[in-house]
Amino acid sequence: MKIAIHHNKQSFSTRWIEYCRKQNIPYKIVNCYESDIIEQLSDCYFLMWHFHHLDYRDAIFAKQLIFAIEQKGIKVFPNFQTCWHFDDKVGQKYLLESIAAPMVKSHIFYSKKEALKWINNTSFPKVFKLRGGAGASNVRLVNNKAGAIKVIKKAFGKGFSQYNGWGSFSNKVRLYKMNKVTRLDLIKSFIRIFFSTNFARMHGREKGYVYFQDYIPNNNFDIRIIAINGNFFGIKRMVRENDFRASGSGTIIYSKDEIDIRCIKIAKDVSQKLNTQSIAFDFIFNEKNEPLIIEISYGFSYAAYDLCEGFWDNDLNWHGDKFSPQEWMVEALIRTK
Repeated sequence: MKIAIHHNKQSFSTRWIEYCRKQNIPYKIVNCYESDIIEQLSDCYFLMWHFHHLDYRDAIFAKQLIFAIEQKGIKVFPNFQTCWHFDDKVGQKYLLESIAAPMVKSHIFYSKKEALKWINNTSFPKVFKLRGGAGASNVRLVNNKAGAIKVIKKAFGKGFSQYNGWGSFSNKVRLYKMNKVTRLDLIKSFIRIFFSTNFARMHGREKGYVYFQDYIPNNNFDIRIIAINGNFFGIKRMVRENDFRASGSGTIIYSKDEIDIRCIKIAKDVSQKLNTQSIAFDFIFNEKNEPLIIEISYGFSYAAYDLCEGFWDNDLNWHGDKFSPQEWMVEALIRTK
């Protein structure tokens, strides 16, 4: 019953390893980037790999490897059903629509002609997004038809870089003033204005499609709910100053009383329909104060949730206890044996 773990200090794997040691669960460290990874798994029943959306290698092959390993009969976290739509807002649109999940209406076009035709019959503002990116990094507000035309022409022309240097630096300045990042982080971000990230260089420019979501005004926060193994926890994230984006703001409220229980109920329903091991939901509220899903993801920045006051179980009972989501992941995977 040995667990293979791909270890990265900035990922869930540190806590997975700590839990395996504490519980005397057999494990071994493997390297999913090595060509013989299938052979490395020959004596393992499970694989756990917290792959990342900003590692170009992961974008190339992580989902394909996970699917292949499952065909071998090895249980994986995240499994393909959990992660195939990770960092893919276009895929998420189709997935959530297929189960009639309550979501912000999204619009995708694969031709310049159709996109330009659509903007003549829609209202503004709209939210433009690239299919990938987290922390609201590839998200902007398009206020009018002229702005939309500019975006569409670029989407079907030279395309968009996966990294917005000036936008990232501006956000780092804001976080620095809040004492959320160090001076060194700020300097590194400034340098990246002129020397892009490795991911952006290797991944290439995004083009050939354009994706918009309806803009829902008067939201000064969003609710992030994470569902793992029938348990649910969440945070309230305030929007950035003079902005509409809450993801990546760094301003988090952990009080249980700030979490709308309707978001928990939707998270429970959708996670069960999709049969996911781990799924994070971002919610905002429409003009009728109804919660709607913006995006989903299997992964999350684990340190941001250490201050949560507790969690809800599958019956929506509240448990005011400290918990480790990463331990839940190990426990749930082992139970699939």
